[in-house]
Amino acid sequence: MNNNKLIIAAAGSGKTSHLIEEAIKNREKKVLITTYTQANEAEIKKKIIEQLNYIPENITVQTWFSFLLKHGVRPYQGIIFEKRINGLILVNSQSGLKGYNKFKQPIYFGEENDFENHYFSKNIKIYSDKLSKFVFRCNEKTNGAVISRISKIYSRIFIDEVQDLAGYDLELLKLLFSSNSEVLLVGDPRQGTYSTNSSSKNKQYKKANVVNYFFQDKSINIETDETSLLVNYRCNEPICNLSNNLFKNFIGTKSGNDSVTDHDGVFFIKEKDVEDYLQKYNPVQLRDNKKKIVNENFMVMNFGESKGLSFDRVLIYPTKPFIDWFINNESDLAETSRSKLYVAITRARYSVGIVLNYKDETIIDGIINYKP
Repeated sequence: MNNNKLIIAAAGSGKTSHLIEEAIKNREKKVLITTYTQANEAEIKKKIIEQLNYIPENITVQTWFSFLLKHGVRPYQGIIFEKRINGLILVNSQSGLKGYNKFKQPIYFGEENDFENHYFSKNIKIYSDKLSKFVFRCNEKTNGAVISRISKIYSRIFIDEVQDLAGYDLELLKLLFSSNSEVLLVGDPRQGTYSTNSSSKNKQYKKANVVNYFFQDKSINIETDETSLLVNYRCNEPICNLSNNLFKNFIGTKSGNDSVTDHDGVFFIKEKDVEDYLQKYNPVQLRDNKKKIVNENFMVMNFGESKGLSFDRVLIYPTKPFIDWFINNESDLAETSRSKLYVAITRARYSVGIVLNYKDETIIDGIINYKP
């Protein structure tokens, strides 16, 4: 019997809600819901509380890193490393830098020759990009005891935003698929803006390519579902249509939001009109990074940071490649940039504003030139 399932669905289609509904169905079984970011963890907890007014004792919600630390590292600290591990240190790039060669290229500590410096900082905190690799090694050393213990604790393991997992995370998923636990994954490759690590392991399956890992490895026993969640309940039709244009190789979604307000659709906003627009519609400002100066009197977030959240209205400060794509949907757009733009657009229920000094003769199908 196949107890593993992967649901691939677009933004606003109810992936997380479906996962939560499945989690609360059976109160007798222990359920783990895990996701990469703390923002997603908080959103899941919030949605459970909205439904039940509390989080049931049989449901655990925690980040992927917290889960690995608690069940993959803590119980097995002495198995492959004799010193006490003092927690996790978050890194955004490859860890364990040893130095540089004469060509000024970085050299890193190797696992075989310098285990401690490969995995840990000087104060013995494990690097976040090596966490799943360490857990994998512990499971190897104990002949599968790590995965066996996890499956005895949790009958059902649900993973949200699976496209965020990378490197040895995918190897751990493969082991969980062969355990006694029922594993449910939900995700959207179109929203591949983050990765848990920058490991070279399984690098061909990062972000938008994660689904290929499950399709191409014939030893993986998993049911895949790409068609059950094809309605975007968050975004109205103009927003839905624009987001579909970004990933034409995926099945497009239809809008399930037919609400009408006094300001609906997608708009180009000239820079001189931004202040007026913010005052009138109070959108959440979305930008690529903090270097972009915006009006701090109104809510602002980075593109990736907004993933998993919903707002009535957003105002996007586009990068140059974004602008080129808005003007011509056939223009080149890097994979991560395409995902960031998709996330930004699909945060909104009713309106998407795009800061762009359009010309009066500029006519883009599906986008309105805003005139205050």
